Amino acid sequence: MKQLIINDRIKKSRIPARLDVLQSGTGLVLGLFMWIHMILVASILLGKGSFNFVARTMELSFLSGSGHGYPAAVFFAVLIVFALFILHAALGVRKFPISWKQHAIFRSQMGMMNHGDTNLWYWQVVTGFIMFFLGSVHLFIMLTHPGQIDPYLSADRVFTSFMWLLYLILLVSVELHAAIGLYRLCMKWGWFGGKDPARVRENLQTFKKRATIFFLTLGGLSLLVFFIIGWGHSDRAGERYTKKSHGVVSEAAAPAQIQAPADHVEEELPVQGKTDGAEK
Repeated sequence: MKQLIINDRIKKSRIPARLDVLQSGTGLVLGLFMWIHMILVASILLGKGSFNFVARTMELSFLSGSGHGYPAAVFFAVLIVFALFILHAALGVRKFPISWKQHAIFRSQMGMMNHGDTNLWYWQVVTGFIMFFLGSVHLFIMLTHPGQIDPYLSADRVFTSFMWLLYLILLVSVELHAAIGLYRLCMKWGWFGGKDPARVRENLQTFKKRATIFFLTLGGLSLLVFFIIGWGHSDRAGERYTKKSHGVVSEAAAPAQIQAPADHVEEELPVQGKTDGAEK
């Protein structure tokens, strides 16, 4: 009893609670960002021009007189997301089983309880572990190549650079992690609470399942389209997307293709003039 009284008088630290709030906040921002990001990437389903418009808008091309935009805007946006990603991972790893023994004990208890939300937390741990490595690769590529986002260059990364497998695994991990995480946030903090907690839980679970199916389907179709575009563009890998009257050509090749007809006309005019003179 004396020990209990002494422990009760010890000032409790609020740091763990504040770290939980910070983890929840960064998770909420990243989860919503990923859903918006997936919708923007899915613009490729509407055509290469639609995706190029989205990419140029993200570069703030509407503020540029030349229309080329500012890749630095993408760089700083990715930098912020990367920082939140690392912070969220560092906060989340506090609760991971740090040894194989702890993992075995947790798996044993998880199987014994057979509790749905506990099982979801475990899958969140697994997908978070995968995302820490694959997500870092993706974000680093975007951070070091902020101006190389367009239908062809992005498709070249998917097909020619063999990134499709990484993106496929990352897609599944991210969408599962985001849907589970947002669901657990609502349950943990009592968002959308009502008089019937069981009904609220059921509605949130239904939304989670539908959101997972929707974004996995949307992301899978987008990745497939990028793969097909990259496959057809593999012989011209490295070209940028540029809208021209006769299809799409690279910016480097455009001046030569435009100049060629003019040179051809200048060579034919003198010959035509001599022919007329001879006939006279």
